[in-house]
Amino acid sequence: MIRLAIISPCYNEEAVLEWSAARLTGLLGELAQKGKVTPDSFVLYVNDGSTDHTWQLIRQLHGTHPQVKGVNLARNTGHQNAIMAGMMTAREWCDGLITIDADLQDDLSAIEAMVDAYADGYDVVYGVKVSRQADPRLKRLSAKAFYKLQQRMGIEAVYNHADFRFLSRRVLGQLARYGERNLYLRGIIPQLGFPSTTVDDVISPRTAGHSKYTLRRMLSLALDGITSFSVKPIYGILYMGAIFLCISVLIGVYVVHALITGTAEHGWASLMLSIWFVGGIILLSVGGVGLYIGKIYKEVKHRPLYSVEDILGDEKHARS
Repeated sequence: MIRLAIISPCYNEEAVLEWSAARLTGLLGELAQKGKVTPDSFVLYVNDGSTDHTWQLIRQLHGTHPQVKGVNLARNTGHQNAIMAGMMTAREWCDGLITIDADLQDDLSAIEAMVDAYADGYDVVYGVKVSRQADPRLKRLSAKAFYKLQQRMGIEAVYNHADFRFLSRRVLGQLARYGERNLYLRGIIPQLGFPSTTVDDVISPRTAGHSKYTLRRMLSLALDGITSFSVKPIYGILYMGAIFLCISVLIGVYVVHALITGTAEHGWASLMLSIWFVGGIILLSVGGVGLYIGKIYKEVKHRPLYSVEDILGDEKHARS
């Protein structure tokens, strides 16, 4: 029997929060009756700088449900940082935790399977999506392309796994040592090397509100994942430069041949096209290298990932 924490990041989730809390606390009650988790297991909501009444609702839920705790971040820091804030807050209060989005589109029945896997000796249990029919077609296609791209870039990540996972306390202790600014948990956690397994995760339709993971946010996450764990784009730029060098040599040979045979023609269009094309490749290459330099710039400043304004649930740590 373990003391389990369920960590749920929230950004403008007032439409689903009460329903979410009722389902999660009810699930913890069922697991406690089965003797799999302790009665003082809890749900920890992380308010990631919401602009609606999400934090007020969390405070109300904390007052009426002893199993509901909360962390209020001083500003919006992003999904990955909000998850990290919740995990680092709860890691001293629990034996293991599960991260799940507040909309509960992930399969709640998989949570019991994760607890069972921990009892079997696994420190990390990934929820792997076996069906995404509830997701919009564009999201399904973009997600598939995202995971394929990860594999091509050599990133060690679990295919079709997002951020629905179980982590034991000793994994959290190791994870706390990672101080990366460009946080990408899907790539970091597999690198920790602890015993791991997977459980099936069938996605359900969202009951209310709308997804906060827009195409722009997904592209940003993909970019963070690639630039944080792979140098293949830089090698790609190097190979591209080598290819264009070979092409330029061949063009030089052609030009010399044309001059010798007297067939050379001066063409403004071809000249301008070459200038713009090569210039574009140069700008693309400089931009790719600059992207990595920008990541280094963020890392060397060692700024904190988040600022906690308030904590509900443990009087020793409460800010108000």
